[in-house]
Amino acid sequence: MNNIEIKTLHPTKDIVKFIKFAWTIYKNDPYWVPPLLMDKKKILNKDKNPFFKSAQMEMFMAYKDGEPVGRIAAIKNDTHNKVHNENIGFFGFFESINDQKVANALLDKAKEWLKSKGVTAMRGPANPSSNDEFGMLLEGFEDSPRLMMTYNPKYYLDLMDNYGLKKVKDLLAYQIDNPKLLKSEKLVRVAEIARKRSNVVIKQINLKQFKSELEKVKFVYNQAWAPNWGFIPMTDEEIDNLAKELKPLVEDSLVVFAEVEGKTVAFALVMLDYNELFKSFNGKLFPFNFIKLFTQRKKIKWARVLTLGIIPEYQKRGIDALLYYEITKRAEKIGILKGEASWILEDNEMMTRGAEVMNGEVYKKYRIYEIEIKQ
Repeated sequence: MNNIEIKTLHPTKDIVKFIKFAWTIYKNDPYWVPPLLMDKKKILNKDKNPFFKSAQMEMFMAYKDGEPVGRIAAIKNDTHNKVHNENIGFFGFFESINDQKVANALLDKAKEWLKSKGVTAMRGPANPSSNDEFGMLLEGFEDSPRLMMTYNPKYYLDLMDNYGLKKVKDLLAYQIDNPKLLKSEKLVRVAEIARKRSNVVIKQINLKQFKSELEKVKFVYNQAWAPNWGFIPMTDEEIDNLAKELKPLVEDSLVVFAEVEGKTVAFALVMLDYNELFKSFNGKLFPFNFIKLFTQRKKIKWARVLTLGIIPEYQKRGIDALLYYEITKRAEKIGILKGEASWILEDNEMMTRGAEVMNGEVYKKYRIYEIEIKQ
């Protein structure tokens, strides 16, 4: 019969159904990392995720002859539109079988919902925002994603193109080889010049004073990235919420601040790639997998640079090179051999130049799409 039906899901009762559909798509994919169910449930729960205090979302599921074949969420992010003076909506959490009609029906439904909210374009994927998993994998399919990065089948690109979605921006992920980076004479030279010229002091996070350390993060975060395309400032509550989730996984030697005359001017957050462990958890952390986070973490050989930011008046002084050099030395000491710096806007010259100084190589790309919504 090939009848496609799109159903609106209940915002709380159907969350697990929405999440678990991914297992249908990736059951035979060796590179997929099943998401932790408890984490995804918190992200999608409008009562628990502070993101939804200024955003709306609707979840949809596609059925073909009664069987689930796809899912999508439509998101209206008021903070984004206010900050960027835009009138757009987003789609996210997209999954579909390799069927253009199914993909079209899902995207049509998301667009229809966004149109009812009065927006003039649909952008994505955002899961649910640029502060979360963002973009569709474009290059680098023969590798599992690093922590908090997206992954999808290659045929999704055709589904997007055939629907009429157009590229609005590409995001880059750089692979960093620790020994190669530490041999970069230019990086070492720039780092030392920055350290001496600006009298920079590097300090790692003190987890015993987590609350006060978090205030430093807040001070840097929303200043450092404010000029960037797509950046959405996080509220104190959102930062507190994210920090609470990440704290048990933090390797404190890889979370560092740069200070100049006692003032915090930069911050770098590097996380071990727990995806190396999550891959075998099948979405479940308890009751036994939780223990593996601590007993097997020494087996992890990758790390991801989630965040490296410098407040505007201290940018272009080489402090980024100093931070990269410092965290690479620290990573090497605990057995981390490779790193990923991601994601970086393709036209962010300061960050791409910094990654190249580290002898980093672009090894993955992600795409953000957009399509007009005619009112």
